[in-house]
Amino acid sequence: MKKLSYLALGLSILSLTACNNANETASTDTAAADGSTELTAPSRPECIAPAKPGGGFDLTCKLAQAGLRDTGVLTDPMRVTYMPGGVGAVAYNKIVANDRDNGDAIVAFSTGSILNLSQGKFGKFTEKDVKWLAGVGTDYGAIAVNAESPIKDLAGLVEKLKTDPKSVSFGAGGSVGGQDWMQTAILAKAVGVNPSDMTYVAMEGGGEAITAVMGNHITVVSAGIAEIMPQATAGKLRVLAVFSDERLGGSMADVPTAKEQGYDVTWPVVRGYYMGPDVSAGAYNWWKDAFDKMLADPKFAEIREQQELLPFSMTGEELEAYVYKRTGELRELSAEYGLVGAEAPAK
Repeated sequence: MKKLSYLALGLSILSLTACNNANETASTDTAAADGSTELTAPSRPECIAPAKPGGGFDLTCKLAQAGLRDTGVLTDPMRVTYMPGGVGAVAYNKIVANDRDNGDAIVAFSTGSILNLSQGKFGKFTEKDVKWLAGVGTDYGAIAVNAESPIKDLAGLVEKLKTDPKSVSFGAGGSVGGQDWMQTAILAKAVGVNPSDMTYVAMEGGGEAITAVMGNHITVVSAGIAEIMPQATAGKLRVLAVFSDERLGGSMADVPTAKEQGYDVTWPVVRGYYMGPDVSAGAYNWWKDAFDKMLADPKFAEIREQQELLPFSMTGEELEAYVYKRTGELRELSAEYGLVGAEAPAK
């Protein structure tokens, strides 16, 4: 098996104890458990998906929308709004620069967001400029082709890449250096192909890239397996590989891993939410408490599984520590690919 040495993204799973009164919500301020801070409920709950509809950020927001509603934690309707641009940069800059104290809004993020932060793609802002709220699930990177493509498996793709890298067009949400590009670059390097020799088409979100491969505008789509599976299940896409250590369960049980096909490539994708840096303690703690209750409810586990996501439960300071650590590791990985220096931000 050919090996590629790169930083693995470890996943920490935080065990959450059952929370009492999971069905209680507040439409006005309520006292915190220790009496030190009042919890300020949102007046117009909103999840911002920083991309066009249909991709991973959309999935992440709708996961919170359904999870908080179906577990009874949130009685008011939550709206999902879309803010595409820079694969998260526009939303990040809006929240940090212009909407710093918005206690109603949470913003979806993924490992790709952390990767972009590690490379300085969000302008002058760093991972320390927002309040990290909750991580609620994880999926894995994957690549797929049109169901009618002559490329039948990963070996067929590798053969075409080695023969003529430019003849294979990869499409994904984000630019060179982004999460979906990175997993194709890791694969290319593993098979002895220079990533810079690939044809890469940058798009605004995974949904757009999936539409492009179904329309035969690109050869291969690179995205999260959870984004790809609805169209794969519908018979419109053929998944060539999922970048997990082992085969996944459920509807993904028949999807082969890259590792079992001879290439040691893994790419886990954490999904979660952050808030503005000046959000009040009362508002932030209300949302944190809401996600703690949701994550502890068995109903949410079912909802997450229905979205083809795996368990990942982390909130508050625990998530913040995870994000800071992971950003540093991804900064080093990006430096390995010549995308950024390995120095940490001066904050």
